[in-house]
Amino acid sequence: MLAVFIGNTRTENDMARAANGKVMEERFVPIHELETRNDADNGDLYIEGYFAVFGDIYKVWEGATESIAPGAFTESISGDVRALYNHNDDLILGRTSAGTMELREDSHGLWGRIKLNRNDTDAMNAYERIKRGDITGCSFGFDIESEETEYHDDGTVHWTITKVNPLYEISPCVFPAYEATNVSARGEQLETLKQRRLEIRKEELRKKLGRTSNGTESTDAEKED
Repeated sequence: MLAVFIGNTRTENDMARAANGKVMEERFVPIHELETRNDADNGDLYIEGYFAVFGDIYKVWEGATESIAPGAFTESISGDVRALYNHNDDLILGRTSAGTMELREDSHGLWGRIKLNRNDTDAMNAYERIKRGDITGCSFGFDIESEETEYHDDGTVHWTITKVNPLYEISPCVFPAYEATNVSARGEQLETLKQRRLEIRKEELRKKLGRTSNGTESTDAEKED
């Protein structure tokens, strides 16, 4: 399991995770079909849309990409997930446990709806900025429980995240936060993968040379007879 911690330490559990060398993964993606909505019947304000789309290819760095497989959020969306603004713990837009955020997964991706508090100035500011198009990205923080790695002959690598658990937060934001941390974590993982592949190739070569050597010795012995 690859775990990544992003942002400020938020809880005692997070501090314990950090002490154990675990870091929460975070991904920044363009907002997909995210919109603001004013419910004329009751006056409620919402931010809703897709926070992640399955199959979209996200570039980690040149030659390294990542995507999320359908079903990756199936278990995690039932947890206590927060909606933050710009990853600020003090600017909570909604929360699933409070009934102010709804998340669901379909064949297209991770869809969410955040019910905003009209009495919260920060929430209203976020609403207006998204409405104007000033906010065009979203990050979500999570742990990777399972993934598949494809290492190609041309040196490129692609990760497919197959299971996210838990999902900690989603956050409409201007810039990707702590992007270098994600690249570093993936970079270390890639180096480990390359080393393992190199070791496997060396072992296969040793076995091949051993078989060749044994075959030659057997042929020479037959000639002497």
